[in-house]
Amino acid sequence: MASVIFHSFNQIRENGFVKLFRSHRPDFKDGQQLRDFVYVKDVVKICAWFMDHHAPSGLYNLGTGKARSFEDLVKSTYAAIDRDADIRFIDMPEDIRDKYQYFTEADMHKLISAGYNETFYSLETGVDDYVRNYLSKQKYY
Repeated sequence: MASVIFHSFNQIRENGFVKLFRSHRPDFKDGQQLRDFVYVKDVVKICAWFMDHHAPSGLYNLGTGKARSFEDLVKSTYAAIDRDADIRFIDMPEDIRDKYQYFTEADMHKLISAGYNETFYSLETGVDDYVRNYLSKQKYY
């Protein structure tokens, strides 16, 4: 499955705008559905850390511990290509409306308790790196 950034970048390139799901809950504005977006470089850094440290066995959540909106992600994608954001909201398909998660955020306490204390890429910095150094150069690996 390709990332939201990948899809947004291609929508911008092909249409000049990005489509995001409209919210169908009164407690979330359009585009303000929240996810704990984590950059793959942080995931790799954590995997390497586990190889070098004797952390207790078990399942660990992995994220930044800070949920951000899809709108933030798309605006960061536009910023990385030096364009003003053009976001258009579309209805969420009815068959997923009652199952859609409006908020996800990793609980990072177990990883931190195991001794991991590195900082994560911010959403803006991670998106900028990915767009400028990979997507814009068609390096999709």
